[in-house]
Amino acid sequence: MIQAIGLTSNPRKELPPAVDDVSFEARPGRVTALLGAPGAGKTTTLRLMLELQRGRGITYFRGRPLHEIAHPSREVGVLLSEVPGHPARTIRGQLGLVCAAVGVPIRRVDEVIEVVGLVSLCDERLGTLSRGMDRRLGLACALLSDPHTLVLDDPAGGLSVAEGRWLHGILRAHAAHGGTVLFSTDDPKEAARTADRVITLEGGRLVADQEAADFARTRLRPRVAVRSPHAARLGALLAKEARAAQRSVEVVREDGNRLSVYGSTCADIGETAFRHGILVHQLADETGDMGPHATIPAEGLASATVVTSALLTSASAASIPTDDAPTDDAPATVEPATAVAATGAHTPDEPGPTTESRTRPAASPGARDLPQLPPPIAVRQAPSPLRPLRYELRRATGVGTGYLTAITVLVTSALLSVLLARIGHTPQPRLLAAWPRECPLPPAALGAGLLGALAFGEEFRHPALAADRGTVPRRLGLLAAKLLVASATALALAVLTVGCDLEVLYLVYGRELVGVPADWLSLSASWIGLTVGCAWAGVLAAGIFRSTTAGLAAVLAVPVVVVPLVQKTLAGPSVRKAAGFSERLRELLLMQWPFGGARYIAAGARLVAQPVGGALMLSLTALLCAYLLTTLRSRVR
Repeated sequence: MIQAIGLTSNPRKELPPAVDDVSFEARPGRVTALLGAPGAGKTTTLRLMLELQRGRGITYFRGRPLHEIAHPSREVGVLLSEVPGHPARTIRGQLGLVCAAVGVPIRRVDEVIEVVGLVSLCDERLGTLSRGMDRRLGLACALLSDPHTLVLDDPAGGLSVAEGRWLHGILRAHAAHGGTVLFSTDDPKEAARTADRVITLEGGRLVADQEAADFARTRLRPRVAVRSPHAARLGALLAKEARAAQRSVEVVREDGNRLSVYGSTCADIGETAFRHGILVHQLADETGDMGPHATIPAEGLASATVVTSALLTSASAASIPTDDAPTDDAPATVEPATAVAATGAHTPDEPGPTTESRTRPAASPGARDLPQLPPPIAVRQAPSPLRPLRYELRRATGVGTGYLTAITVLVTSALLSVLLARIGHTPQPRLLAAWPRECPLPPAALGAGLLGALAFGEEFRHPALAADRGTVPRRLGLLAAKLLVASATALALAVLTVGCDLEVLYLVYGRELVGVPADWLSLSASWIGLTVGCAWAGVLAAGIFRSTTAGLAAVLAVPVVVVPLVQKTLAGPSVRKAAGFSERLRELLLMQWPFGGARYIAAGARLVAQPVGGALMLSLTALLCAYLLTTLRSRVR
């Protein structure tokens, strides 16, 4: 159940708030429509409910506000605007990424793909999807975690009649199984036809909260659509006869040869056409535009969906009902489906055992012909520190950006090392790293920094979880997972770069340049520390500034800005040297270092004592403190 109380958006400058004191309820087992013309405040209302926009008021989802629910995606399935995600990611990859984020089994992907009809398109890229396929994918993301409540913003906008009918069938099936459905629309006939309750907004205020049958009776008025090659003459005759009989009949001339007649019937219009010998091609009883209490003009709704139609092929007005026409015993307005109580519904955020179960209530008898929903999730994954790691791995491997960056780094390093060897005067350690003195960082370090910056920057540009909570959650678990994956990526990139450079140098120049340096241990530690530090700097800076460019700029700022400052600070005759550091540390701890640990301590100390190493450590410390500060500030807000 949804309870929205006093939703009010923050006003902008001198303008009134887009939503002002809106309160309503959406009950389980029913489909609720939020109706209003464009600009009425429907989307703002939904964003205020989901806490994606600042304002006043509160919304309870089964008795709790969204920020107090531990796993909001398991309680509320959301579809707002376009489906977020990297355009190069596949449908299956996007759903797998969301599965890892919300903690549901990966087999759930196949279940929802089959339900929404994307089995044959599961390997298509998000950037190539049509509007209809994008809506299906959005609905799949909303259904993925088996939520109790669905909140959708204009889900049928831009869809064909058949696709819209299918989507509303899915919503009806979800409600028939005890769920709560709230969707927004600007089409009053769509709201009357598909919803059980209609909430009308006008100018950001609530103007009506009615059952669908009452809404259709009081705010919609029936009309007869007429098509005739003599539409103007027929309209004049109908108006003349109405005045003579003192009847309230309104004739509106539409585009071409079409008339909209209010206050009359197909039989009366057909008899008038027959008496005057006017050829009529079509007569259709329609649920017309909104009545006198509405602000939507009749001209804007002339292309409404036909609820009851009759086709006249001659002036005798012989009618043939269409497929969507009700029989004589059925009303023209679709009656609301029987509500079903949400008994035994799943509460995903209650603390308990490592497994959670949800039993759907039995569907109503009218739900037998509705589309099939994915089965309920019987066992959910227990909270685990590996969940952010699974998410990050799927994010990093789901697109080809990382692979392309790694290949570019390897090719650039190999060509640069060959060029430096040909020129000469380059020490072997710098030759193996393809690091000329004129370049602030080697290609491997720049590549590791770029991949680290993409870890956060790509998510802020193409957020996979925007429909869930608006942006990437700034949690320490996710940060730790990104740092771990960035470290592994940087380490692999460092090893592959040195190995590739060695092979290329051997092929071009022979064994002369491939000898192992005597101080290979300290050089390896420095090399690995450099690449991993650059990757971490990219991750932290992109997480703080929400941009890949800012992350890469922070990586470049270390050798360009921070290193000269550190060198200038450490320069001078008064600086003492830390000779014998490892021996004094061993004496302090009163123990011998096992496995030659003193060498590793000395190598680490030399790494930190280097200008680049010290600058990198200083930069990482500052970035980590800034990230923690912004995280705490966002949580306080």
